[in-house]
Amino acid sequence: MASVNFKGIEVHTNGSLPEVGTVAPDFKGVKTDLSELSLNDLKGKKVVLNVFPSLDTSVCAASVRRFNKEVASLSNTVVLAVSKDLPFAHGRFCTTEGIENVVALSAFRCSCFEDKYGMLLIDGPLKGLLARGVIVIDEAGKVVYEELVPEITTEPNYEAALASLH
Repeated sequence: MASVNFKGIEVHTNGSLPEVGTVAPDFKGVKTDLSELSLNDLKGKKVVLNVFPSLDTSVCAASVRRFNKEVASLSNTVVLAVSKDLPFAHGRFCTTEGIENVVALSAFRCSCFEDKYGMLLIDGPLKGLLARGVIVIDEAGKVVYEELVPEITTEPNYEAALASLH
């Protein structure tokens, strides 16, 4: 179990992020067209997991916009925007914001992401949603970067995450 803060109040997750150097656990999520996508479907590609509580907050929306802009010029890289938001909310956000370089992925259908990545908030005002963090996975499926953002209301360290892609 890890702890982070939400507006200065300590809250806890249901586990810990996979460690750098380990194989990233497979999981499934639901895309905006309601089809499922698993991490294993992306083998051979670099994957950035941008995880957050909800697109309906300014910080979460900003992180999706930033990764959308940053990965446009990167080859063989996929960004998955993972939250418990329903696929319909993901679709509406991506359409409204012109998000084309990020795959929105809802973790609402199964607990496989939260169980394997330890990012489910188990107490506090956001209990039941995912914590904010970034995990970068290389083409071989290994974790090369992980960050559990210590204060949920702040953005992740984009520069460090992006640097791990090179």
